[in-house]
Amino acid sequence: MRTGISFTVSTADRARLEAIVADRNSPQKHVWRCRIVLLTAAGLGTNAIMREAGVAKTAVWRWQERFAAEGVDGLLRDKTRPSRIPPLDPSVAERVVALTLTDPPGETTHWTAATMAAQTGISVSSVQRIWRAHGLAPHRIRQFKLSNDPEFVTKLRDVVGLYVDPPAHAIVLSVDEKSQIQALDRTQPGLPLKKGRAGTMTHDYKRHGTTTLFAALNVLDGTVIGRNMQRHRHQEFIRFLNTSRPRSGRQGDPRRPR
Repeated sequence: MRTGISFTVSTADRARLEAIVADRNSPQKHVWRCRIVLLTAAGLGTNAIMREAGVAKTAVWRWQERFAAEGVDGLLRDKTRPSRIPPLDPSVAERVVALTLTDPPGETTHWTAATMAAQTGISVSSVQRIWRAHGLAPHRIRQFKLSNDPEFVTKLRDVVGLYVDPPAHAIVLSVDEKSQIQALDRTQPGLPLKKGRAGTMTHDYKRHGTTTLFAALNVLDGTVIGRNMQRHRHQEFIRFLNTSRPRSGRQGDPRRPR
């Protein structure tokens, strides 16, 4: 049977213990640990301390022994415990990475954490940790497009050269088009936004055909040049270039657009 434990609390330790108990911002676990020590120093028995502190007998003994061995600092420190989950074998992580780089089973488009967990017999969180550690994100896809233009490299050098080594008095315009823009008109006017009510808009509309927007960004000053045209053939594109040239201040032929 365990015998009682007794110790003497120094003046400095008592002041520190009482300050922790009185501080409203102290964690409650620190408060009742300090109270156990103060009650023990006051001569109370184990049963009385249990009633005063509201803890079990084993907790009273544990923190009495901790204070006797480590002082006040021991009451404020929690001992680290090993994880109940055993660490995964490195071969499991290697298998998860290898499977991630292959096609998923069935008709699924990509691996999910749940699918991989079922395939390898580990938890979903373990799969996520392995993916995160190896920088894998099977749900993400980065699109790309390869040019079939035999003069692509030459054109690329022309465009990149304007940024790397721009010629004197050069104007760089980034040009693009947006076709099939629908010109729509609502059948009835909507009501404006007001306090307590959102703006309104009818669900039905009238079609007024489509238009094509040609736009160019002046890379130097950030201005945008735009023009709407009915079609988007090369004739309209050249007409837009001729229109944007005077506005950009360039007098010669425009550089090859991109």
